[in-house]
Amino acid sequence: MESLDIVRFLLALLFVISLMGGLWLVLKKLGLNGPIPLTPATKRRLKIVEVLPLDPRRKAIILRRDDTEHLVILGQSGETVVEAGFTAPQTTDGRDA
Repeated sequence: MESLDIVRFLLALLFVISLMGGLWLVLKKLGLNGPIPLTPATKRRLKIVEVLPLDPRRKAIILRRDDTEHLVILGQSGETVVEAGFTAPQTTDGRDA
């Protein structure tokens, strides 16, 4: 490598690092630089109960929100709610199936 190539490389590296620092400052100014607060697992209201691949492009999933379940078909063109508001079936010992 010639000395001119080394100088170009260092200037490009300095430029990229300064862009990253500028983005960090903008995110800090907007308050988006901290970790995303996660809800503890015991307090989560939304849960994926079951996933069933229908074909390579679509999946059927059952989502549980609080004590209500929703059947949703996910595909490349979007999502479709098939059934909403049903409750989970109970087993004979009183637990959810």
